[in-house]
Amino acid sequence: MNKGGLLSITFLLLFCLSVFFNIFLLVTLTDKKGFFALERRYRETVLLPGVEGAKIVLIPLVGTIGFSQSNALGDSMVDDLKEAFQQAASDPDVKAIVVSTDSPGGEVTASDVLYHSLRSLARQKPVVYYINSIGASGAYYTACGASWIMCSPTTFTGSIGVIISTLNYQKFFGKIGLQSLVFRSGKFKDMLNPAREMAPEEKAYVQELVTQTYRRFVQVVSSARHLPPDVLYKGVADGRILSGEDAYREKLVDSLGYIEDAYAKAKELSSAPDASVVSYTAQFSLSTFLSRLSQGITQKVQLNLLHVFALEPGRLYLLPSILVP
Repeated sequence: MNKGGLLSITFLLLFCLSVFFNIFLLVTLTDKKGFFALERRYRETVLLPGVEGAKIVLIPLVGTIGFSQSNALGDSMVDDLKEAFQQAASDPDVKAIVVSTDSPGGEVTASDVLYHSLRSLARQKPVVYYINSIGASGAYYTACGASWIMCSPTTFTGSIGVIISTLNYQKFFGKIGLQSLVFRSGKFKDMLNPAREMAPEEKAYVQELVTQTYRRFVQVVSSARHLPPDVLYKGVADGRILSGEDAYREKLVDSLGYIEDAYAKAKELSSAPDASVVSYTAQFSLSTFLSRLSQGITQKVQLNLLHVFALEPGRLYLLPSILVP
Protein backbone atom coordinates (compact mmCIF):
# COMPACT_ATOMS: atom_id res chain seq x y z
CA MET A 1 0.00 0.00 0.00
CA ASN A 2 1.39 3.39 -0.97
CA LYS A 3 1.88 6.35 1.35
CA GLY A 4 -1.28 8.11 0.12
CA GLY A 5 -3.40 5.07 0.95
CA LEU A 6 -2.01 4.91 4.48
CA LEU A 7 -2.77 8.58 5.04
CA SER A 8 -6.34 8.10 3.83
CA ILE A 9 -6.91 5.18 6.18
CA THR A 10 -5.36 7.14 9.05
CA PHE A 11 -7.62 10.13 8.45
CA LEU A 12 -10.66 7.83 8.19
CA LEU A 13 -9.82 6.18 11.50
CA LEU A 14 -9.33 9.57 13.16
CA PHE A 15 -12.64 10.74 11.74
CA CYS A 16 -14.44 7.65 13.07
CA LEU A 17 -12.82 8.09 16.48
CA SER A 18 -13.88 11.75 16.53
CA VAL A 19 -17.50 10.86 15.69
CA PHE A 20 -17.54 8.13 18.35
CA PHE A 21 -16.06 10.48 20.96
CA ASN A 22 -18.61 13.22 20.21
CA ILE A 23 -21.50 10.74 20.44
CA PHE A 24 -20.04 9.52 23.74
CA LEU A 25 -19.89 13.09 25.10
CA LEU A 26 -23.44 13.81 23.94
CA VAL A 27 -24.82 10.74 25.69
CA THR A 28 -22.79 11.44 28.82
CA LEU A 29 -23.66 15.10 29.14
CA THR A 30 -27.38 14.52 28.55
CA ASP A 31 -27.46 11.72 31.14
CA LYS A 32 -27.55 13.38 34.53
CA LYS A 33 -26.17 10.31 36.27
CA GLY A 34 -23.20 10.08 33.92
CA PHE A 35 -21.94 7.17 31.82
CA PHE A 36 -19.88 5.60 34.58
CA ALA A 37 -22.28 6.37 37.41
CA LEU A 38 -23.95 3.51 39.20
CA GLU A 39 -27.73 3.19 39.46
CA ARG A 40 -27.64 5.15 42.68
CA ARG A 41 -26.17 8.59 42.38
CA TYR A 42 -24.71 8.80 45.89
CA ARG A 43 -22.31 6.29 47.36
CA GLU A 44 -22.40 5.33 51.03
CA THR A 45 -19.60 5.71 53.53
CA VAL A 46 -20.00 3.82 56.81
CA LEU A 47 -19.69 6.10 59.83
CA LEU A 48 -20.87 3.69 62.53
CA PRO A 49 -21.11 -0.03 61.74
CA GLY A 50 -24.19 -2.02 62.65
CA VAL A 51 -26.22 -5.00 61.55
CA GLU A 52 -26.48 -5.71 57.86
CA GLY A 53 -29.70 -4.66 56.16
CA ALA A 54 -30.53 -1.67 58.37
CA LYS A 55 -29.12 1.80 57.79
CA ILE A 56 -29.51 5.33 59.07
CA VAL A 57 -28.46 7.78 56.36
CA LEU A 58 -26.75 11.09 57.09
CA ILE A 59 -27.47 13.76 54.46
CA PRO A 60 -25.68 17.15 54.72
CA LEU A 61 -27.42 20.47 54.12
CA VAL A 62 -24.63 23.05 54.18
CA GLY A 63 -24.48 26.66 52.96
CA THR A 64 -26.91 29.24 51.67
CA ILE A 65 -30.07 27.62 50.29
CA GLY A 66 -30.60 28.33 46.60
CA PHE A 67 -31.18 26.61 43.29
CA SER A 68 -27.82 27.74 41.91
CA GLN A 69 -25.88 27.20 45.12
CA SER A 70 -23.42 24.32 45.44
CA ASN A 71 -23.66 21.86 48.29
CA ALA A 72 -21.64 19.06 49.85
CA LEU A 73 -23.46 16.67 47.50
CA GLY A 74 -22.84 18.56 44.26
CA ASP A 75 -23.37 21.74 42.26
CA SER A 76 -27.12 22.28 42.67
CA MET A 77 -28.21 22.25 46.30
CA VAL A 78 -31.97 21.83 45.80
CA ASP A 79 -31.78 19.23 43.01
CA ASP A 80 -28.99 17.29 44.72
CA LEU A 81 -30.82 17.14 48.06
CA LYS A 82 -34.06 16.09 46.37
CA GLU A 83 -32.21 13.23 44.66
CA ALA A 84 -30.61 12.21 47.97
CA PHE A 85 -34.03 12.19 49.64
CA GLN A 86 -35.42 10.10 46.79
CA GLN A 87 -32.56 7.60 47.00
CA ALA A 88 -33.07 7.24 50.77
CA ALA A 89 -36.82 6.80 50.31
CA SER A 90 -36.45 4.09 47.67
CA ASP A 91 -33.80 2.06 49.54
CA PRO A 92 -35.59 -0.55 51.71
CA ASP A 93 -32.51 -0.88 53.94
CA VAL A 94 -32.69 2.78 54.93
CA LYS A 95 -34.79 2.93 58.07
CA ALA A 96 -34.41 6.64 58.90
CA ILE A 97 -32.64 9.79 57.75
CA VAL A 98 -30.63 12.40 59.64
CA VAL A 99 -30.27 15.76 57.88
CA SER A 100 -27.22 17.52 59.30
CA THR A 101 -27.57 21.26 58.79
CA ASP A 102 -25.28 24.28 58.84
CA SER A 103 -27.12 27.01 56.94
CA PRO A 104 -28.16 30.62 57.58
CA GLY A 105 -31.16 30.20 55.24
CA GLY A 106 -31.55 31.44 51.70
CA GLU A 107 -34.06 31.96 48.91
CA VAL A 108 -37.75 31.68 49.72
CA THR A 109 -38.77 29.33 46.92
CA ALA A 110 -35.72 27.08 47.31
CA SER A 111 -36.41 26.75 51.04
CA ASP A 112 -40.07 26.01 50.35
CA VAL A 113 -39.19 23.30 47.80
CA LEU A 114 -36.82 21.61 50.26
CA TYR A 115 -39.46 21.83 52.99
CA HIS A 116 -42.02 20.05 50.81
CA SER A 117 -39.47 17.42 49.72
CA LEU A 118 -38.46 16.77 53.32
CA ARG A 119 -42.08 16.57 54.45
CA SER A 120 -42.79 14.03 51.70
CA LEU A 121 -39.79 11.97 52.82
CA ALA A 122 -40.90 12.14 56.47
CA ARG A 123 -44.24 10.63 55.52
CA GLN A 124 -42.38 7.53 54.35
CA LYS A 125 -39.55 7.25 56.89
CA PRO A 126 -38.54 9.07 60.09
CA VAL A 127 -36.43 12.18 59.46
CA VAL A 128 -34.36 13.80 62.21
CA TYR A 129 -33.28 17.32 61.30
CA TYR A 130 -30.15 18.14 63.28
CA ILE A 131 -28.92 21.74 63.40
CA ASN A 132 -25.21 22.21 64.06
CA SER A 133 -23.88 25.76 64.46
CA ILE A 134 -26.67 27.53 62.61
CA GLY A 135 -30.00 26.63 61.06
CA ALA A 136 -31.86 29.89 60.78
CA SER A 137 -34.62 31.39 58.66
CA GLY A 138 -34.89 29.34 55.44
CA ALA A 139 -32.99 26.48 57.05
CA TYR A 140 -35.52 26.47 59.90
CA TYR A 141 -38.36 26.72 57.36
CA THR A 142 -36.97 23.53 55.78
CA ALA A 143 -36.69 21.87 59.19
CA CYS A 144 -40.45 22.10 59.64
CA GLY A 145 -40.85 19.24 57.16
CA ALA A 146 -38.96 16.79 59.39
CA SER A 147 -40.29 14.28 61.91
CA TRP A 148 -38.04 15.56 64.71
CA ILE A 149 -35.93 18.72 65.10
CA MET A 150 -32.85 18.65 67.30
CA CYS A 151 -30.01 21.09 67.94
CA SER A 152 -27.26 21.75 70.45
CA PRO A 153 -27.74 24.26 73.30
CA THR A 154 -25.41 26.73 71.57
CA THR A 155 -27.00 26.51 68.11
CA PHE A 156 -28.35 29.64 66.41
CA THR A 157 -31.77 29.06 64.93
CA GLY A 158 -35.17 30.71 64.49
CA SER A 159 -35.03 34.02 62.59
CA ILE A 160 -38.62 33.57 61.38
CA GLY A 161 -38.98 36.38 58.87
CA VAL A 162 -38.58 37.52 55.28
CA ILE A 163 -36.31 40.16 53.80
CA ILE A 164 -35.76 41.83 50.44
CA SER A 165 -32.90 44.18 49.63
CA THR A 166 -31.97 46.74 47.03
CA LEU A 167 -29.41 49.53 46.65
CA ASN A 168 -29.98 53.21 46.05
CA TYR A 169 -27.19 55.19 44.43
CA GLN A 170 -29.19 58.18 43.15
CA LYS A 171 -27.10 60.70 45.09
CA PHE A 172 -23.87 59.07 43.98
CA PHE A 173 -24.99 59.31 40.33
CA GLY A 174 -25.71 63.00 40.87
CA LYS A 175 -22.23 63.65 42.19
CA ILE A 176 -20.47 62.08 39.22
CA GLY A 177 -22.89 63.36 36.59
CA LEU A 178 -24.58 60.10 35.59
CA GLN A 179 -28.27 59.63 34.91
CA SER A 180 -30.29 56.44 34.51
CA LEU A 181 -32.80 56.29 31.67
CA VAL A 182 -35.49 53.59 32.00
CA PHE A 183 -38.32 52.85 29.57
CA ARG A 184 -41.03 50.85 31.25
CA SER A 185 -44.38 49.33 30.35
CA GLY A 186 -46.05 49.97 33.71
CA LYS A 187 -45.54 52.08 36.79
CA PHE A 188 -44.33 49.14 38.90
CA LYS A 189 -41.99 47.64 36.32
CA ASP A 190 -38.85 49.31 37.72
CA MET A 191 -39.99 49.72 41.32
CA LEU A 192 -36.59 48.50 42.61
CA ASN A 193 -34.61 50.81 40.33
CA PRO A 194 -31.61 51.81 42.45
CA ALA A 195 -31.11 55.07 40.54
CA ARG A 196 -34.20 56.75 42.00
CA GLU A 197 -36.28 56.95 45.14
CA MET A 198 -39.13 54.49 45.47
CA ALA A 199 -42.65 55.91 45.31
CA PRO A 200 -44.88 55.34 48.38
CA GLU A 201 -47.16 52.94 46.48
CA GLU A 202 -44.11 50.95 45.37
CA LYS A 203 -42.89 50.62 48.94
CA ALA A 204 -46.36 49.50 50.01
CA TYR A 205 -46.49 46.91 47.22
CA VAL A 206 -43.07 45.42 48.06
CA GLN A 207 -43.96 45.36 51.75
CA GLU A 208 -47.14 43.43 50.95
CA LEU A 209 -45.08 40.84 49.04
CA VAL A 210 -42.82 40.45 52.07
CA THR A 211 -45.79 40.26 54.45
CA GLN A 212 -47.54 37.65 52.30
CA THR A 213 -44.48 35.40 52.32
CA TYR A 214 -43.99 36.01 56.03
CA ARG A 215 -47.53 34.83 56.75
CA ARG A 216 -46.80 31.64 54.85
CA PHE A 217 -43.62 31.09 56.87
CA VAL A 218 -45.52 31.53 60.13
CA GLN A 219 -48.24 29.15 58.97
CA VAL A 220 -45.64 26.48 58.13
CA VAL A 221 -44.09 26.82 61.59
CA SER A 222 -47.51 26.90 63.25
CA SER A 223 -48.59 23.69 61.54
CA ALA A 224 -45.33 21.83 62.16
CA ARG A 225 -44.84 22.90 65.77
CA HIS A 226 -48.52 22.96 66.80
CA LEU A 227 -48.24 26.57 67.93
CA PRO A 228 -51.07 29.07 67.32
CA PRO A 229 -50.11 31.75 64.78
CA ASP A 230 -51.05 34.51 67.24
CA VAL A 231 -48.56 33.15 69.74
CA LEU A 232 -45.83 33.19 67.10
CA TYR A 233 -46.70 36.69 65.86
CA LYS A 234 -46.57 38.06 69.39
CA GLY A 235 -43.44 36.13 70.28
CA VAL A 236 -40.52 34.59 68.42
CA ALA A 237 -41.75 35.22 64.86
CA ASP A 238 -40.30 38.73 64.82
CA GLY A 239 -37.08 37.82 63.03
CA ARG A 240 -35.01 37.23 66.16
CA ILE A 241 -32.28 34.59 66.29
CA LEU A 242 -32.58 32.17 69.18
CA SER A 243 -30.04 29.99 70.93
CA GLY A 244 -30.73 26.28 71.02
CA GLU A 245 -31.84 26.53 74.65
CA ASP A 246 -34.26 29.35 73.88
CA ALA A 247 -35.59 27.52 70.81
CA TYR A 248 -36.28 24.45 72.94
CA ARG A 249 -38.04 26.55 75.56
CA GLU A 250 -40.18 28.18 72.85
CA LYS A 251 -40.98 24.71 71.37
CA LEU A 252 -39.30 25.41 68.04
CA VAL A 253 -37.19 22.26 68.44
CA ASP A 254 -38.07 18.90 69.98
CA SER A 255 -34.88 18.22 71.89
CA LEU A 256 -31.32 19.33 72.58
CA GLY A 257 -28.30 17.17 71.94
CA TYR A 258 -25.40 16.41 69.65
CA ILE A 259 -25.10 14.54 66.38
CA GLU A 260 -24.72 11.20 68.20
CA ASP A 261 -28.04 11.91 69.90
CA ALA A 262 -29.58 12.55 66.49
CA TYR A 263 -28.41 9.11 65.33
CA ALA A 264 -29.88 7.56 68.47
CA LYS A 265 -33.19 9.35 67.95
CA ALA A 266 -33.35 8.18 64.33
CA LYS A 267 -32.79 4.59 65.47
CA GLU A 268 -35.49 4.99 68.11
CA LEU A 269 -38.05 6.46 65.72
CA SER A 270 -37.39 3.71 63.17
CA SER A 271 -37.24 0.88 65.72
CA ALA A 272 -33.81 -0.07 64.37
CA PRO A 273 -31.47 0.13 67.39
CA ASP A 274 -28.67 -1.83 65.71
CA ALA A 275 -28.73 0.00 62.36
CA SER A 276 -25.46 1.21 60.91
CA VAL A 277 -24.97 4.91 60.18
CA VAL A 278 -23.84 5.81 56.67
CA SER A 279 -23.33 9.13 54.92
CA TYR A 280 -24.17 10.03 51.33
CA THR A 281 -21.35 11.44 49.23
CA ALA A 282 -21.30 12.26 45.53
CA GLN A 283 -19.67 9.55 43.43
CA PHE A 284 -17.75 9.88 40.18
CA SER A 285 -19.72 11.01 37.15
CA LEU A 286 -17.97 11.77 33.88
CA SER A 287 -20.56 14.38 33.00
CA THR A 288 -19.95 16.20 36.31
CA PHE A 289 -16.18 15.96 35.78
CA LEU A 290 -16.39 17.43 32.27
CA SER A 291 -18.81 20.13 33.43
CA ARG A 292 -16.48 21.21 36.22
CA LEU A 293 -13.51 21.04 33.87
CA SER A 294 -15.22 23.38 31.41
CA GLN A 295 -16.18 25.73 34.25
CA GLY A 296 -12.58 25.76 35.40
CA ILE A 297 -11.39 26.71 31.92
CA THR A 298 -13.90 29.53 31.44
CA GLN A 299 -14.16 30.76 35.00
CA LYS A 300 -13.26 34.39 35.58
CA VAL A 301 -12.08 35.96 38.79
CA GLN A 302 -14.87 38.24 39.98
CA LEU A 303 -15.57 40.23 43.11
CA ASN A 304 -19.29 40.62 43.68
CA LEU A 305 -20.10 42.18 47.03
CA LEU A 306 -23.75 41.14 46.73
CA HIS A 307 -22.73 37.50 46.58
CA VAL A 308 -20.38 37.94 49.51
CA PHE A 309 -23.48 38.77 51.53
CA ALA A 310 -25.51 36.09 49.66
CA LEU A 311 -28.08 38.71 48.64
CA GLU A 312 -29.21 39.79 45.20
CA PRO A 313 -31.40 42.86 44.67
CA GLY A 314 -35.05 42.05 44.04
CA ARG A 315 -35.01 38.54 45.52
CA LEU A 316 -37.01 37.50 48.58
CA TYR A 317 -34.88 35.78 51.20
CA LEU A 318 -35.36 33.89 54.41
CA LEU A 319 -32.14 35.10 56.07
CA PRO A 320 -31.13 36.69 59.36
CA SER A 321 -30.90 40.48 59.20
CA ILE A 322 -27.23 40.35 60.23
CA LEU A 323 -26.41 39.13 56.72
CA VAL A 324 -27.90 42.22 55.10
CA PRO A 325 -25.30 44.86 54.17
